[in-house]
Order: sequence, then C-alpha cells, then structure tokens
Amino acid sequence: MNIPQVIAKELNVLEKQVTSVIYLFGEGATVPFLARYRKEHTGGLDEDHLRQIEDRLSY
Repeated sequence: MNIPQVIAKELNVLEKQVTSVIYLFGEGATVPFLARYRKEHTGGLDEDHLRQIEDRLSY
C-alpha cells in the first residue's frame, strides 16, 4: 500500500482526494487556502480532513 492509499483508508475518503491534497501541499498551499479556494481539487474536503492529511504526512 502506498501513502495516499493508507491515509485514504484511515480517513475514509477517496485516494484521488488525498493524492490531490498531497500535490497541492507540495506546491505550498495551506489548509485554509485549500478549504476555501480549491474545493474542486480536493473533492470538497473540509478543514478537518485537510488537517488530518497534513498531520499524517508529517509522521
């Protein structure tokens, strides 16, 4: 299993959502920016899910 698959399974979201969020974080996007202005790229994930993904990536 790869990292996006593991995170998606833990948070009960789609792998493509996690993959998109990881890419956007890599481009320097912040949680508030993604939650407000990039909902179409994150599949509508809220700030809680975005922060959980961010936390998981920092392990």
